[in-house]
Amino acid sequence: MSRPESPELLRLDRQLCFPLYAAARLTQRLYKPYLEPLGLTYPQYIVLMILWEEGPCSVRRINERALLQTNTTTPLLKRMAQMGLVERKRAQHDERVVMIHLTEAGWALRSQCACIPGRLLDTVDVPGEDLVALKQQLDHLVVRLEKAVAAGGRPEHR
Repeated sequence: MSRPESPELLRLDRQLCFPLYAAARLTQRLYKPYLEPLGLTYPQYIVLMILWEEGPCSVRRINERALLQTNTTTPLLKRMAQMGLVERKRAQHDERVVMIHLTEAGWALRSQCACIPGRLLDTVDVPGEDLVALKQQLDHLVVRLEKAVAAGGRPEHR
């Protein structure tokens, strides 16, 4: 069953996508003054967090965790390798698999970045319990959106 079409539904203030987009953009802008002195972009910071948590990782695993595509991560990882933060190595079990390893410099950034989440929370005047609830809701939404993307954007039949 499709939903009725209405020009009213096209109002920007009625869209879920816009506040999500705006929140993501504004969040990245808040990160910038902390990451820029370290020579990092926000996507590079995301990759570093994945590697600090799970590393070494395959490019595929980084793509899955960061919700990125290979055409985005390949130049990103090449740049990080040029910066001396990561090394790209072929997996011993399968030469088609590229593994990403943190270098000493990549690991050293971990301690420099440890203060960033707390500083950002201090910047945003939102009660902690509200942020926890929002994160839970967004995690749930991301799962649903991933399923929708995997289904080709078609509604699930129930």
